[in-house]
Amino acid sequence: MSEPKSAALHVGLLTGGGDAPGLNAAVRAFFHAATRRGLRVSASRFGFEGLLGRAGVFSVRVEDVRGILPRGGSILGCSTKSNPFALAVDRAAKLDVAASVKRRLIDLGIDALVLAGGDGTMGIARMLAEAGVSCVGIPKTIDGDLGGTERTCGLDTAVETAAHAVDALHSTAESHNRVMVVEVMGRNAGWIALRAGIAGGADAILIPEIAYDGERVAAKIRERDALGLRFSIIVIGEGAQPVGGTPSEIERARQGRPPRLGGAGERLAQELAEAGITHDVRVTVLGHLQRGGAPAASDRVLATRFGVHAAELCAERRFGRMVALRNGAIESMTFDEACAARGTVDPGGDLVRCARAIGIELGAA
Repeated sequence: MSEPKSAALHVGLLTGGGDAPGLNAAVRAFFHAATRRGLRVSASRFGFEGLLGRAGVFSVRVEDVRGILPRGGSILGCSTKSNPFALAVDRAAKLDVAASVKRRLIDLGIDALVLAGGDGTMGIARMLAEAGVSCVGIPKTIDGDLGGTERTCGLDTAVETAAHAVDALHSTAESHNRVMVVEVMGRNAGWIALRAGIAGGADAILIPEIAYDGERVAAKIRERDALGLRFSIIVIGEGAQPVGGTPSEIERARQGRPPRLGGAGERLAQELAEAGITHDVRVTVLGHLQRGGAPAASDRVLATRFGVHAAELCAERRFGRMVALRNGAIESMTFDEACAARGTVDPGGDLVRCARAIGIELGAA
């Protein structure tokens, strides 16, 4: 995988895992910054599908990245089912898979890989790096659960989408004296729920980091009733769980794939009914709406900064690193550092404290 420094480095680019607003901005920025430094850029279609020979690899041209800045999704395509290590049961098997990926890259004439993705993709990059593949990572996840970086591209847009939904539900909730439960994404991290709930004026916010007591949520609804406010808005992250319980699943885990979460909102509605709440409780699941649409300006700028720094790392042959935002500046860290940290909400942190200070119920004292 090594190249003389005088040769033009050929870099392969892929967007792993699920899509996120801002991915195209990162692709565009990486291409422009890389080609201006004399690098060649190719891309794998649909995550690892292209590299594995199932979807193809193509040479990126300037026409491919023209006009994509405001577009959601990824022009390269994404896949949550193409983890090359999905069936590898131990370290030896993973190293064998990494070696086969390395051979595939050699056959394609690709000297280095740039992978945009979340914690799963960064874990793949770390294993490939251990096998001698030159890798650079770009953090992308709407959940914001990738540690080591203060922000990931995609989160801000997802929060905006969720906050707009909460705003829209206020009027219909008040008109019908209903309790509206809004289920948002967030397997392990409650950033979307917490930020959108605060921005949208939710009465209760339930997140994965704080196990909730359904009776406390019911008490909040009764408190509002006593004040003549016969409607309530509750935002719940898909990974939220009651005290002593587990996240609600709609599909069990399989080898190489985590369980598919869903149903947290419906479970809460049932818990409220059991607690004696007689309101009409309606559940709205935002689902993939949070992934789609044009990226917010902040996500476009952040993704552009990430893409440029990834190109700089490649040009300088500084591999085995993920770009990250730290103290407002774009830096980089090793994959070990990136994978070791978790980007979850601090139950004693500022956002949680602020929510409690304005009377938002979080399901626990």
